[in-house]
Order: sequence, then C-alpha cells, then structure tokens
Amino acid sequence: MSRHVTLVLVDRSGAVLGALPPFEVPMPWWQEVADVVDGARQHYGVDVTVLRLLRASRSAPHGGDVVYAAELRGPGTPSMVDAPAPLPGDGALRAPWADAGGPAATLDWAAGRLAGRGRLVVRSVQQRAWNLSAVWRLETVSAASPAPVATPEPVDIAREPVWVKQVPAFFAHEAAVLRWLGDALPGTGPALLADGPDGRMLLAHVPGDERYAAGAAERDALAADLHRVQLRAVPDVERLIASGVPDLRAPRLAARVRAVVAAHAPDDPALTALADGLDARLAAAAECALPDTLVHGDLHPGNAIGGRDARVIIDWGDSFVGHPAFDVLRLADGDASLIESWAARWRASVPGCDPEHAVALLGPVAALRNAAVYAGFLDRIEETEHPFHAADVPFWLDAARALL
Repeated sequence: MSRHVTLVLVDRSGAVLGALPPFEVPMPWWQEVADVVDGARQHYGVDVTVLRLLRASRSAPHGGDVVYAAELRGPGTPSMVDAPAPLPGDGALRAPWADAGGPAATLDWAAGRLAGRGRLVVRSVQQRAWNLSAVWRLETVSAASPAPVATPEPVDIAREPVWVKQVPAFFAHEAAVLRWLGDALPGTGPALLADGPDGRMLLAHVPGDERYAAGAAERDALAADLHRVQLRAVPDVERLIASGVPDLRAPRLAARVRAVVAAHAPDDPALTALADGLDARLAAAAECALPDTLVHGDLHPGNAIGGRDARVIIDWGDSFVGHPAFDVLRLADGDASLIESWAARWRASVPGCDPEHAVALLGPVAALRNAAVYAGFLDRIEETEHPFHAADVPFWLDAARALL
C-alpha cells in the first residue's frame, strides 16, 4: 500500500500558486511527510513544507489518493496543473504549523533556543504534519565548529540530532509531563530541552527504534516501566493537574463518557445503560483500591523508543490523571498474561488491592473514553482533516458495546 500525493502549493503569504502533478510515495501513513518532501524534490526539483491534509480518497487512513497543502520554499518555478483556487478548510480551527509561515516561525524559534545552547542548525527534516502534531528532525553542530551553509542535502560533517515537536492546545500539557518526568525519573521520557508558545517543544534525541513490533516479553517490560512512573506519580497528582494535565478522575471521566454517548449513540440501549450505570461502576472500581495516578493515555509499543532491554516512553499528549488500568487495557489488547503480570505488580505495591476486578469493570469504560477522545479531536480540528479520526468514534463505540 502506498500514497498517490498531490501537493497544492502556496507561497509564504498563503497565496495559492497551483498544484504539482501527482506522484507516488511508498509510505502509506498520511501524517508521515518526509517522503512527500523528498518526492517533491526528486520529481520536480522544489523544496516544500507540508502544511495539512486537504482531501483524501479514502474515508479513513491510510493510502489512496491524498492532497496536501504545502508551502514552496526557496527558488524554483515548477510546472503545475490546475488554476489557483481558494483552499478548503476552517482557519479558526487550524493548527499554527498548518498555515503558511507557521513552520518557518517554529524552526526559527528552535534555532534561537539551540543557539543559546551553543548549537547551530545545519539541516531540518520535516517528519510529520497532521492535526495532532508537527515534528522536525534538526541536525546540529557546535557553534564553535566551522558551520556549513544550511542545505537540504547531506553534508560531510558529524551531526547531533535534536527534535522539534509542536502540538495543539489540547495537548499542551505534554511539556509539563516531560518536565515532571525529567525531574522525577530522568530517562523515562524524552529530555525536554525547551518549550515555547503554540505548543512548541525542543527534545533531545532518543537513540533506538520505535518498538511497534515488540513481542509479549517486551510489552510486559514496557508495562513495568510505566508501573514505576505511576507509583512515583501518585503523590504528585495535584501538582500534575495544576500544571495542566487533564483531571479524568471519576467525576470528570463520567461526564466525558456520558457526553459522547449522548452525542453519538443516544438511541443505543446498551451504551445508554452503561452511561446511566457509570457512577456505580466507577465507585466499584475505586473500591479495588488502586490509586489515581499519571496515565499515559495511548500506551502501545510504538510509543516507546529504544531496544529490547531499555526504552523511553514518548508521546505524552494523551496523558491524564486517572485510573492506571486504562493503560494496561490499551497495551495488553486482550493479552491475559500481560494483565496478570501487571496486576501482580500492583498487588505487590498496594497490598489488598484488586487489579483484575478493576480491569474487568473498566474495559467498556476505556473504550468509551477512547471514543470521547476522538470525538474531542473532531470538535477541535478543521473538517478537511476529519478523515484522520472520523472512523475511530464508531469503532470505539462498537468496542464498548462488545465488552458489555
């Protein structure tokens, strides 16, 4: 599976210049744009920055025909098709990096912060662009070294990579979580070098690979890593909430879940009954005596980088304060042995608790919480990027129903 990409080019002011003829890129994932930028250079000799998704031939990710808005950078007058026309979308809901000039402002901010640390940026590589984040890899050298002219092409010098990540307002607490991790448990999350306005973060490089293919033993080790984080976070939950981490302890969680059922499944008797009985279910989960703590919110192996023996947990934008069972439900994905070892850790740490019963009670609630997360995304992003998430709301409503 691949993508057939069309780029609608704009200049720095946002004026539409036209569209490049379509070209194919091998990676199907809509939000990954490094090969899109490379393809524009290889096929048409132009440098671009991808801004946002405009259209997709498929109603849900990934692959197919996709159209992006992209900002033309530097010299070049490519042959284009289609007459300039206004771009679709709602600018009021647009992320700062998704408009012309936005990425350049972020990269200028990063270069300034790195200069204060004695580093010069010699190359920036755009990695990701969608409604939940923008990511660039920056290659840097010491300011004391002779610095080459910045270029999109490789040059023969040693580089120290640094990462720029920019997130929307509803993920803005990620920087606070990384700062807390850096103080409380250094090395557990990416090192936060700087943070700034509009959700900007400058992150140290984490060596290793994303652990999507992790087997059962490594996923269990990841659960153990997070267990250490969650134990340490228990006394700091009020501090974390004060720093902006969402509070999804029982009362607020109940309100969030009821709202998604009312909006998206008001006539579904099974889900309505689940919503109506939520207070009793959450009270029973509280009686299982696991403490509220920091929850990652999207704990899967791809959100860890490293190797089989050591990992760093990344992407804390979905994090919240709440029940720790939500993370194991996401990570285990039905693996009973992983849940059993997770429960054994909690029983050792909190004698007298009943982790297995908490998992059984919260399984359908976790699915509804996921539906609420995606519904929240749809409420806060422009319509052209809805295909990223629209199918997720019914998917998780179905998952909740199946667990009843």
